[in-house]
Amino acid sequence: MPIQFSTARRAPARAEVVAHGLTVEALTGDGPLPAGLDSGDLGRLGFTAEADQVQVVPAEGRLVVAVGLGPADGVDPAGLRRASATLARAVRGRRSLALDLASVTDVVPGPEAARAVVEGTALALYRFGYKSTKDEDRLAKVTLVGSTAAGVRTAVDQAVAVVEGVKLARDLVNEPGGSLTPPKFANRVRRMARDSGLTVKVMDEAAIKRARLGGLLGVSRGSTQPPRFVELTYTPRGRPKGTLALVGKGLTFDSGGLSIKSGVGMMDMKMDMGGAAAVVGAMSVLPVLAPRCRVRAYLPMTDNMLGGDATRPGDVLTIRNGKTIEVLNTDAEGRLVLADALSVASEAKPDAIVDLATLTGACMVALGPRIAGLMGRDDGFLAQVEGASARTGERVWRLPLPADYRRMVDSPVADMKNIGGPHGGAITAGLILGEFVADGIPWAHLDIAGPAFADGDDSEATRGGTGFGVRLLVDLACSFTPGG
Repeated sequence: MPIQFSTARRAPARAEVVAHGLTVEALTGDGPLPAGLDSGDLGRLGFTAEADQVQVVPAEGRLVVAVGLGPADGVDPAGLRRASATLARAVRGRRSLALDLASVTDVVPGPEAARAVVEGTALALYRFGYKSTKDEDRLAKVTLVGSTAAGVRTAVDQAVAVVEGVKLARDLVNEPGGSLTPPKFANRVRRMARDSGLTVKVMDEAAIKRARLGGLLGVSRGSTQPPRFVELTYTPRGRPKGTLALVGKGLTFDSGGLSIKSGVGMMDMKMDMGGAAAVVGAMSVLPVLAPRCRVRAYLPMTDNMLGGDATRPGDVLTIRNGKTIEVLNTDAEGRLVLADALSVASEAKPDAIVDLATLTGACMVALGPRIAGLMGRDDGFLAQVEGASARTGERVWRLPLPADYRRMVDSPVADMKNIGGPHGGAITAGLILGEFVADGIPWAHLDIAGPAFADGDDSEATRGGTGFGVRLLVDLACSFTPGG
């Protein structure tokens, strides 16, 4: 069951745990500490209020916890999110928690602090698995102590909705590829859309052929599972303030095709639909947060297998917009299905397009496992994406798309080939995608190969799918300004 979050002026008498965030200055200053905490006792226990420190102090009838926040001038929503996640893991065996926000609202506004605490607490306790016996977390109620203002309560409600969207994305990414086949993925999205009030359209293989989605059909040729192409639409009340298009790569499993991956390289490839999962999670939240813009989502779904008629290196595919791609490496398949989806999205003439994809290992080499690569065109729109990244803590770093690199994907037999040379793989992949976004449409490409999947628990992320991109996309939709 989801954790119940509420606000209160004071900690409930029945709360099993009362936690206080302490800055270094609060611990070392002359002012009094919250009830149940003593600076001398904390010092003897080795607590210095550095970020992510958690010290439990037994008290009569309950536990009092000191949570380190570091220096006051460094406290921000990202730090609160991490501290809340650390606290949640430390007290996950208790049933109720009261968390005092009063000490941080001087440096982080109440709504922002509340949002970060809800996200950090709830997401850190996410679990997925098929074990026959499960260790159930007992934490069921969390009270945010301090302000009960309407803005704080609204922030809590919105954060709970976003958390559910992130959890949906994580569930989809963590589901094994043999269980979450393209048809089953499409059906789950269809059910979500109907429950949420979104408009949904699902194209089966026959419809995909009629739509001339040659990239998607080419990748699916080696699979016994038929592909799907799903479109979702959120329409606000009143006149929409522009249209934002979201495109997500939906490879439910990637063996590499005939350019087969190694055994180790294939182990986590159930996560290759992390882009589509993030889009689905974000779309599920929009009816609750009600942004003023229209949002359309385009999700190509298939798996990349080695069947008898699989696409061969050297084959040429014709994409929806008529351009051709020579396939030299069947493991560079994400750009092929995204090419179709970007073409379809462009035909609707949105005010901007953003795509998310677990696209290249090269981006992980460049930026590591926790930062997504951001590429595209139109500085104003890219700045909006960066703003959403800064507000949500889902980090991105802008990479260039230099025009002279385009020759690296020139093909002697087609408009382009699907791989470049040995260097700049994230950039050449981005350049290929740009060929399928209509001129004049602002476009952002997020390569989330690194942050979409985690090897272990870290801050609010848990091992497996992280749901990276859900919070960013929701924030972007709520703040989107066409032409801005």
